Amino acid sequence: MSDADRRKVLVIPCSGIGKAFGSIGREATYVVTEEMRPEDTETLCLSLLTLGDEQAMDRVRRHPVITIDGCPKACAEANVKSAGGRSAANLKVVDTYREHPDLKVQAVLDLGEPGRKLAAFLAEKVVAEVDALKDKEDEADG
Repeated sequence: MSDADRRKVLVIPCSGIGKAFGSIGREATYVVTEEMRPEDTETLCLSLLTLGDEQAMDRVRRHPVITIDGCPKACAEANVKSAGGRSAANLKVVDTYREHPDLKVQAVLDLGEPGRKLAAFLAEKVVAEVDALKDKEDEADG
């Protein structure tokens, strides 16, 4: 495993297919992993954990994980735990929505500008968690 791969933080959103908060969580994940911190983060399909995929389960055991849950069932966090991993942070979309109740999702398939803004606020929270994890790692290494 390369040094760069070893240091990746996994950001795992709930599946929440067809649910507005699930869509917000996935959008925030893509913003973080593709735009804001692509060098420090990756995502993993939650369904791989629910199916017991050994490679996916091994990754959540070896990497720091940030989960994003769209509903109180907390499926992302529960599946990471079930796979033998541990969430370094668990963010709930509803908490971000409570901070910005004016940002209502337009539709599940088209978040609209308010939904994208809500996802951006959530992405900022994820990035803060990623940066804190990376700072701890840097302190431990040096």
